[in-house]
Amino acid sequence: MDLRNIAIIAHVDHGKTTLVDELLKQSGAFRENQAVAERAMDSNALERERGITILAKATSVEWHGTRINIVDTPGHADFGGEVERILSMVDGVVLLVDAAEGPMPQTKFVTSKALALGLRPIVVLNKVDKPDAEPDRALDEVFDLFAGLDADEDQLDFPHLYASGRSGWADAELTGPRKDLDALFRLIVNHVPRPKQQARADEDFRMLATTLAADPFLGRLLTGRIESGRVRTGQTVQALSRVGQKIEQFRVAKVQAFRGLGLDEIDEGVAGDIVTLAGMQKATVADTICALAVDDPLPAQPIDPPTISVTFGINDSPLAGRDGKKVQSRVIRERLMREAETNVAIRVTDTPGGEAFDVAGRGELQMGVLIENMRREGFELSISRPRVLTREEDGRRMEPVEEVTIDVDDEHAGAVIEKLTGPRKGEMAEMRQQGGKTRIVAHVPSRGLIGYHGEFLTDTRGTGVLNRVFHGWVPWKGAIPGRRAGVLISMENGQSVAYALWNLEGRGKLFIGAQEDVYEGMIIGEHSRENDLEVNPLKGKKLTNVRAAGKDDAVTLTPPVRLSLEEAIAYIDDDELVEVTPKAIRLRKRFLDPHERKRQARAAG
Repeated sequence: MDLRNIAIIAHVDHGKTTLVDELLKQSGAFRENQAVAERAMDSNALERERGITILAKATSVEWHGTRINIVDTPGHADFGGEVERILSMVDGVVLLVDAAEGPMPQTKFVTSKALALGLRPIVVLNKVDKPDAEPDRALDEVFDLFAGLDADEDQLDFPHLYASGRSGWADAELTGPRKDLDALFRLIVNHVPRPKQQARADEDFRMLATTLAADPFLGRLLTGRIESGRVRTGQTVQALSRVGQKIEQFRVAKVQAFRGLGLDEIDEGVAGDIVTLAGMQKATVADTICALAVDDPLPAQPIDPPTISVTFGINDSPLAGRDGKKVQSRVIRERLMREAETNVAIRVTDTPGGEAFDVAGRGELQMGVLIENMRREGFELSISRPRVLTREEDGRRMEPVEEVTIDVDDEHAGAVIEKLTGPRKGEMAEMRQQGGKTRIVAHVPSRGLIGYHGEFLTDTRGTGVLNRVFHGWVPWKGAIPGRRAGVLISMENGQSVAYALWNLEGRGKLFIGAQEDVYEGMIIGEHSRENDLEVNPLKGKKLTNVRAAGKDDAVTLTPPVRLSLEEAIAYIDDDELVEVTPKAIRLRKRFLDPHERKRQARAAG
């Protein structure tokens, strides 16, 4: 059968997953009456809630005798480790650009990787039916982007289509019939080359492992494109590391391929096809799975280094064990090791004492997704403030820097530039204004961006859009000031009382409401001044037997500020923790006893 392998790349929220849904429908992958969830490719509950793709997934459609393998890639830079490797197993890319927004930072990030691999993109200007769409401007910006990324002549001569993924049509002309996606199917078949691996079907079997998954019945599953030869169930193969070291020898327990939305078992995988193998114990991403006669591995993309680390510990607060069932450090360690097995961008190390574990990854979003998944599985954890990982180069301490692209209304640009270039030690790279909007590009140390997103939304009244992507390493830029305000700390154990909270409102913003469990050392609000303040949220009103002339008015409290998981992790200071349980997110001091806190502060000072 004729075969094409393509990836769909785009910035977050430009409509990749929705377009894949339509391709599946129009190719007949679903029955007429089959119930299919919207954004069928985003199968994970968190992906569906947040509307983002976290894990790369593959599917395949058949169109007039040609099988098209499609890989849907994540747009977030935190999951960029997936993108680079996926592009190495396809022969073409469909670049999706929102006709209103034009190319965005992660469009640039993914496109630069695709162009460097010599792929010739097909550009699809999506959402052209939006009222503020400007497809011609977006097309010019795509051309400028390609030119700026040193695309060659063939890549600059890219075909383009106008489309609406949600309405399920794509046309070569803006005034086309707007009926179906046939124009896109035709363009993929004609423009994307056949896999050159198909000519190597009679050589020894070799495949580069690109993504890793786990199945409760089959164990480890590795997906990749077969570079040469064939593979059958029961065949004995070996795994080689990137440097050619033999990792293990195993029998292939199953060969599966993507057919529509599911994985189907097939008798034999042939060169050029994308397949999933089961049966290995140790082999992982970037390893070569090959016949026993092969001794040289396939070249693989190195895995990007983690840039931040967070400490996961057991929950030792007075309220521990009330909500979750999984509270022991042994169970937490097993779960983190399982995560590190399937997620190559994460590293887990034990800390001295064995009660806590350092988890290093690519960004706050990736950590937030892991913690949220564990919380839903019934874990209770205490989480530290994220720390940026540094490295030594020529005797100098180097830290990671990110390229931040911000789109804001002109009136808020000043406040944003002041915050980024002042205390956060960022450097402006470019700034341009267009139609009442300002686009700011700056290079900011990763440390300076921890906890900035919430502040940014406040500064721009929720209208700003911020995108960030790893840029490189620079010499350490010195101290960056943390949170300016102090916190309100409970000095009692029990349930909060409305009257006490009403009296505390003048002291700052509260994070809790009435009738909530609190304990000594728990943070219940933000102080309006710079110092921490110990308060009593349990103090009731003193009653006398004298009737007052004015009837006691019912206490009306201002609604408390509820921090999301990512906001809480970014908010805390180095001497504080976030207590995460299936039902609650609480902030607390690392040492609950006030005398112990003072002792530790003296020792640190």
